[in-house]
Amino acid sequence: MKASIDTAAEYLIELKGVFKARSRQAIGPLDLKLPAGYVVALVGQNGSGKSTLMNLMTQLIQPDAGELRWFGESYPEGLPPEVRQRIGYVPENFSVEENRMTVEQAAEFRSYWYPDWDQARFEALLDRFKVPRGTKLSKMSKGERRKFEIAAALAPHPRLLLLDEPSSGFDPFAWKIMLEELRACLEEDGTTILLATHIVDEIKRLADYIVLIHRGRILGRAEKDSLMESWKEIWFEGSAEDAADLPGVAEHSEEGSGLQRVVTMEAAAAGQLIAQSGLRLLRTRNLELDDILSYWIAGRVPSGIEHSGEGEGYQ
Repeated sequence: MKASIDTAAEYLIELKGVFKARSRQAIGPLDLKLPAGYVVALVGQNGSGKSTLMNLMTQLIQPDAGELRWFGESYPEGLPPEVRQRIGYVPENFSVEENRMTVEQAAEFRSYWYPDWDQARFEALLDRFKVPRGTKLSKMSKGERRKFEIAAALAPHPRLLLLDEPSSGFDPFAWKIMLEELRACLEEDGTTILLATHIVDEIKRLADYIVLIHRGRILGRAEKDSLMESWKEIWFEGSAEDAADLPGVAEHSEEGSGLQRVVTMEAAAAGQLIAQSGLRLLRTRNLELDDILSYWIAGRVPSGIEHSGEGEGYQ
């Protein structure tokens, strides 16, 4: 069993008061700690700031204020090669610098920068993903190029893997292979993964924790399984006053005479109170993750959420 995220002894990336001015929307100030040994899903709507945050973490752009630390150290003059060699990155939009290279040429070029480049692993990943050999990167489909990028990011056995919408352009078969390979990274290499995605199934299958970002601000983080277990839709026989007394009510409606429907973010406590009050519980339903996130964005903050700048440990 993994140690609690709040007692993790090592943080691979830390952001303290990081701010970046953008033409449409400022990003930050952001406080975030990425602990070793977990998959953290960075979730938010399009334009919320996920890609900008990834670019800050890879120093493709510099913050206007605040501090970033990688593996416990700050590098205001730029990440040194020995640090970059420990980080794998798959961006949402690919660089054009290698477009004229074939798969083999691009791999050879990248291997110079990564002393731990594992050519056998790279070749095996190309085979699994069915990436065409001898093809220039510019001639590939979006899905083929993304498969190449994932194979290249995994080949050097990175300590930290940053993935920005990694399955964009994938068919269901390639998506399944990607999930299997990421799980292998976790189990075999102990790779820490930050996954920026809007695909609910990726979050449900891979993530240990969810960080919600909205309009350039981090709204907090939650342990994924606890989050999903705590939110339920409940129908019971009782009065509107009974419904109002339940803990964590995010939404309430009266469905008929004496029939109450509530959405609660404290399902266990609500169910216990209904039983203690002698009310008749009719039905419960687990909420889908995207519904939970919508309530969260709307200000229905789940219990147990930690906010940026609050508490100790991972924020």
